[in-house]
Amino acid sequence: MPMNTRRHLQDVIGPMGALAGAVMLLTASAAILALTVATATAQAWPTRPILAVIPFSAGNANDVVGRVVLDQLSQQLGEPIVIENRAGAGGTTGVAFVAKAAPDGYTILVHSSTFSAAQAIYKSLPYDTLHDFASIIPLGLQPTVLVTSPSKGWKTVADLISAARAKPGSLTFASAGIGSASHLAAERLRFSAGFQALHVPYRGPNEALSDVITGRIDFYFLPIAPALPLINDGKLVALAVSTANRAASLPNVPTTAEAGLKDAAYHFWTGLFVPEQTPKSIITRLYDETRKALAVPTVQERLLKLGVDPMSMDTAEFDAYFREDVRSTVKLVRDAGIPQTD
Repeated sequence: MPMNTRRHLQDVIGPMGALAGAVMLLTASAAILALTVATATAQAWPTRPILAVIPFSAGNANDVVGRVVLDQLSQQLGEPIVIENRAGAGGTTGVAFVAKAAPDGYTILVHSSTFSAAQAIYKSLPYDTLHDFASIIPLGLQPTVLVTSPSKGWKTVADLISAARAKPGSLTFASAGIGSASHLAAERLRFSAGFQALHVPYRGPNEALSDVITGRIDFYFLPIAPALPLINDGKLVALAVSTANRAASLPNVPTTAEAGLKDAAYHFWTGLFVPEQTPKSIITRLYDETRKALAVPTVQERLLKLGVDPMSMDTAEFDAYFREDVRSTVKLVRDAGIPQTD
C-alpha cells in the first residue's frame, strides 16, 4: 500500500481503536491487491498461444468470418491463435469442449446464431447455453438471401407466396440441415407469410444449392457470399434479404420487411465467447482488442466482400442480444413444430 494512503487511513481510524483499524487496513490492502492482480493479469495475458474453437468444418460461413478477424487479433496480441475446427453433433461437440476448458483466456469459442438454435433443437445438451459462457463481442451479421431458380419465373417474394397459396403444401424449400440458419430463416418467412411448404433438409449447403439451381427445390435461404456469384451469373434469382436493412452487396434486392413481411427477418450472426469464469480483466482486454481488429480497414474490406455487416455492441449488449436470440429461436422452433432431436 502506498505510504500516503496508509497514513491517511491511520489518521481516519485512530479514534476507532487498534482492532477496528487493523481490520480496515487489511480490507483496504486486500482491495488494492485484488485490483493490482487483475490489472497485472490483463496486461500479462496472453503469454502463450490461444486456442480458438470453431464448432463446424473449415469453410463454413462461421469459420471464414472467424479466421478473418482472428488473424488480425493474433497480430495485435503478439501470440498465435490456433484455430481448431471441432465439428460434430450440430456444433455441440466443440461447444462442450470449450465449456469444460480452463477459464483462463486461452480457449475461446467462435460461434453463430446456430448456438441459439442448438438450445431449441436438442432435447439435452452437454453444457448450459446461458450459464457456461461469457459473451464477448459480435464479429458481424451475415444477411441470408432468399433465392430461387430462374426457371420458376418468380421475380418477387409476392410471386413465391402466390404460388405457395395457390397449391398449399406443394412448394419445397431446402436447408443445410434441421435447425440450420437456412431452415430457420425459411420457417420465419413461411410463418410471416402464412403458407405451407415442405422442408427438405440436406447434408450440407452445396448439395442443397445444386438442387435449387436446377429447380428441383423451389426456394432456399443462404449467406450472401456463396450466392452472390451465382446471382450475378443469372443462375439464381434473389427475391429478398433477411435483415432489417438492404445488404451492401445486393443493394437492389429488397428486405423481407420491404416485401411486406414485417416478422420474417432472420439474423445470422457470428461472435466470440469464453468459459463463464474467465477473469473480467481478460474479457475486457479481449473485447477491446477484437473491437480494434474489426476497425482495421483491411479487415473491414475482407468482411464486406463476404457480405458481413458490422454489429456495434459492447459486451453487455451482445450478451442481452444473445439471450434474446435464444428465447426467440426456441419459440420459433416450438411454433413451427420442429421436432427435437437427441
